[in-house]
Amino acid sequence: MFKKLSLTGRLAGVLSGMSLVMSASVFAMSPEEKGMEIVVEMDKRDMGWVDRTVDMEMILRNAAGKENVRKMRNFQLEVTGDGDKSLTIFDQPRDVKKTAFLSFTHSRVPDDQWLYLPALKRVKRVSSANKSGPFMGSEFAYEDISSQEVDKYTYKFIGEEACGESSECFVVEYYPQYENSGYTRQLQWIDKEMYQARKIEYYDRKDTLLKVLTLTGYQQYMDKYWRADRMDMENKQTGKSTTMIWKNNQFQTGLSENDFNKNALKRAR
Repeated sequence: MFKKLSLTGRLAGVLSGMSLVMSASVFAMSPEEKGMEIVVEMDKRDMGWVDRTVDMEMILRNAAGKENVRKMRNFQLEVTGDGDKSLTIFDQPRDVKKTAFLSFTHSRVPDDQWLYLPALKRVKRVSSANKSGPFMGSEFAYEDISSQEVDKYTYKFIGEEACGESSECFVVEYYPQYENSGYTRQLQWIDKEMYQARKIEYYDRKDTLLKVLTLTGYQQYMDKYWRADRMDMENKQTGKSTTMIWKNNQFQTGLSENDFNKNALKRAR
């Protein structure tokens, strides 16, 4: 036989149940909070790499599939309390050789970017209003090749789904908080194991799908840091595409602030 609960016992049970419901509601995160939590964890897991050098190959394709190949070297410096710094030097073909691009990413203010044009022997500052423009004729915009600092966006968790290479991903929407972005939003598929992007969709100022970036061939360095070997950016509106291939990754090579200034652009070799 079942034992009847007293009024006090029933009341205690009801209150206990209400307490559990209230506790659950207190700790449940909004989609915005969940999105921020995922991105903060991404950032946290990728701290401490100090500096990086890597060889790059950029393959530009027009809508008919005709290819134009460029080769360059990239140097990166991790900056505590602000965005990272990077220097890219073009080696081939001859018409872009010794062209150099310097970028200082920031969290809340416009990035500082400069381009050295050897034919003119001068350094040209990239205007803050031109960050949505194409980088060296590619399908990557200037803002695409900056480090994605947490404070540059607000976020919204959309859900979870399968993604590339038999992985499960968080799906998070990014809303740019800086002026002159070429996008209303980005949709990122973030690998739940690596906490790295597998795919990014970019939506233009009319909120129409503009480009899709696919990242593949991830490898781990120093038993911690994941980097993709290949990035394919496809323009869904023009049919053009650009592939970035990354080779010979090296970390903690001894780079310093002195390797990342406007004088470094002019002495690029």
